[in-house]
Amino acid sequence: MANYIFFIPLLPLLGFIINGLLGKKMPKSIVGTIGTLTMVLAFSLVVYTFFTSEGQNYHFLYSFIDTPYLKVPFEFLVDPLSITMMLIITGVGTLIHLYSTAYMHEDEGFYRYFAYLNLFVFFMLLLVLGANYVIMFIGWEGVGLCSYLLIGFWFKNQNYNDAAKKAFIVNRVGDLGFLLGMFLLMDATKSNNLDYKEVFGFFKSNSEIVGTGTITAITLLLFIGATGKSAQIPLYTWLPDAMAGPTPVSALIHAATMVTAGIYMIVRSNVLFMLAPDTLLIIAIIGVATALFAATIGLFQNDIKKVLAYSTVSQLGYMFLALGVGAFSSGLFHVMTHAFFKALLFLGAGSVIHAMHHEQDIRVMGGLSKKLPITHLTFLIGTLAIAGIPGFSGFFSKDAILAFVFQSSPVLWGLGVVGAIMTAFYMFRLYFLTFWGKFRGTHEQEHHLHESPLAMTLPLIILAVLSIGGGFLNLGEVFGGSALLDKYLEPVFVVPTNYHAEVHHLSHSTEWILMAVSVGAILAAIIFAYTQYGSGKNVPVADDKISGIQKVIYNKYYVDELYDAVIVKPLYALSTFGHRILDNTIIDGLVNSFGKVVYVSSDYVRRIQTGNTSFYILLMVIGSVVLLAFNLVIK
Repeated sequence: MANYIFFIPLLPLLGFIINGLLGKKMPKSIVGTIGTLTMVLAFSLVVYTFFTSEGQNYHFLYSFIDTPYLKVPFEFLVDPLSITMMLIITGVGTLIHLYSTAYMHEDEGFYRYFAYLNLFVFFMLLLVLGANYVIMFIGWEGVGLCSYLLIGFWFKNQNYNDAAKKAFIVNRVGDLGFLLGMFLLMDATKSNNLDYKEVFGFFKSNSEIVGTGTITAITLLLFIGATGKSAQIPLYTWLPDAMAGPTPVSALIHAATMVTAGIYMIVRSNVLFMLAPDTLLIIAIIGVATALFAATIGLFQNDIKKVLAYSTVSQLGYMFLALGVGAFSSGLFHVMTHAFFKALLFLGAGSVIHAMHHEQDIRVMGGLSKKLPITHLTFLIGTLAIAGIPGFSGFFSKDAILAFVFQSSPVLWGLGVVGAIMTAFYMFRLYFLTFWGKFRGTHEQEHHLHESPLAMTLPLIILAVLSIGGGFLNLGEVFGGSALLDKYLEPVFVVPTNYHAEVHHLSHSTEWILMAVSVGAILAAIIFAYTQYGSGKNVPVADDKISGIQKVIYNKYYVDELYDAVIVKPLYALSTFGHRILDNTIIDGLVNSFGKVVYVSSDYVRRIQTGNTSFYILLMVIGSVVLLAFNLVIK
C-alpha cells in the first residue's frame, strides 16, 4: 500500500498550519473552506483505504526514538479497527466542520477555532493510527491539549477557563495511570519497545500469565487512563463542564473523538484484558455504575447541553459494560452508532440554541417544532435512536450489548435495562419540553426564531439518515443479518494460545424475550414522559424552588463540591503555604538577604569614592605603606 496513509492525518494538520498562521488575514469563507476541505480529503482517503486495504498493514516513516534502551518507530498500523475509527472520526468530523462554518461565522476567533478543530482531528487520527503505545500516547496527550484549547475557546469568560483547566487536570490523573501501565508493560515483556505486534505477540504466546498480579496491574493502570479520557467514575466530572465550549466542539468531543479514545485503547489491547478477568469485572461494574449514576443526573437537568452531556457519560458506561463482559466488537458498534446519534443531538441542540439566541434552558423553550421543522424532525430521530427504539441504530447496538451482558450476568443486564429506561425518559422529557407545547420564552426570542441555514441543516439530515440506517451495518443473526461489523473486526480479536473461557450463546427465542422486555420498559418510560411533559404545561420549577432528593440529584450529588473540599481546597492551602512560607519567606528571603548584604556593604564602600584628589593620593600612600609592610613581614 502506498504511503498516502500518512496524508490522512497530515491533511488536517495542514489545515491547522494554514489557518493558524494565515487565517487572521483571510476571509472567513476561505478559512472555513480550508478547514472543511482538508477533512473531506482525509475522509475520502479513509474510504479508499477501507475498500483497498486487507489485513494488517504497517507503514514505517522514520525512527522516532532509537537508543539501546528504547526504540520507538514512527509507524502506523492500518487494520479493520483503525479504519473503522478513522471512518467515524473523519466522517462525523467533516460534518461538524461544515456545520461550524455557519454556526461560528459571527465569532471573531473564527480562524483560531478552525485551526484548533483541525489540530484536534490530527491528534485523534494519530492516536488510532499509531502502531505502538508511544505514538498512541502522543495522540492521547494531543487531544487533551486540544480539548483544553476548545473548551476554553471563549477565554474571556473565567468560568470557561476553569472548565478547560478542569478537563486538562482531571485527564492528567488518568494519563498518569496510562503512563505507569506502559512502563510496567515494558518491564513485563523485557522489551525495549512498545510495538503492538511485539507486546501482543508476547502475551499471546504466554497465556500462563492469565489472572496474575502483573497482567492485572497493567490492565488496571491502562483502565485508569481510559476512565479519564472516556469519563467514567471517578474521573467523569470534566465532561459535563466541557459544555463551556462551542456546541460543535461538544459534538466533536462527545461523539467522534476524545471520549472514544479510552474505548479504542482497551479494544486495541483486548489481548491483555482477556488475560485479566478481575480487571474485566471491575470495568463492567464501573461501566454499569457510571451508566446508572449519570442517567439519574440527567433526569432533572434543564440545560439542553447538560442533559446531552450526562447522556454521553451514561452511554460511555454502556460501552465499558460491553468491554467488561468481553463484547469488544459490540462495544465498538455502540461507539459507531453513538457517534451518529449523539453528534446529531448536539448539532440539533446547537441549531436550537442558535435560533433561541444562545439560550440553553429548556424551561423557556417549547413549541419549536413549527419554527424549526428540520431541526425538530432530525432531533426526534436522534432521540429515538438513543432511547433504543427498534429500527433505529441505537436499538441494534444497545441490544447487542445487553445480550452479551445477560450471558455474563443477569443482574448486570437488569441494571443495564434500568439505565435504558432512564435514558428514554430524560431524553423524551428534553424533546417534549423543547419542541412541544407553547413557546415559553420572551417575545423577542420568539420573533427571531428561524430554521438554521443549509450548512447546519445538511449535516443534521445526513446524521439522521445514519442514525436510522447505521444499525443495519451490524445486523445480528437474530434479525436475519450476518453481523458485518463483527466479521470485519474479527481479525483484531485474537484469542491467546491455550486461553480457555466458556462461551454461552443465547437462543434466538431468549434474545427476542430480552428485547421485548427492554423495549416494553422503554416504551413505558416514553409514555410516562409524555404524560408529564407532552402538553408543555408541567414545566420544571425554578432552581431556587427545587428541594429534597431532586435538589441533590439536580446538583449532581454534590460530587464537584466533595472533590473541591477533599482535593482542591487542601491542595490550594498547601500551595498557599508553599508560596508564602517556603517560597516568599525562606527561598526568597535567603536570596534577598544576599542582595541586602551586597547593598549595605556597597553603601559603605561607595563612600570611599569622594571625588577629592588629595583623598585619593592619601589612600595611595596608605596602600603603598601597607604593601611595603606586608612584604617586610613576609620576608
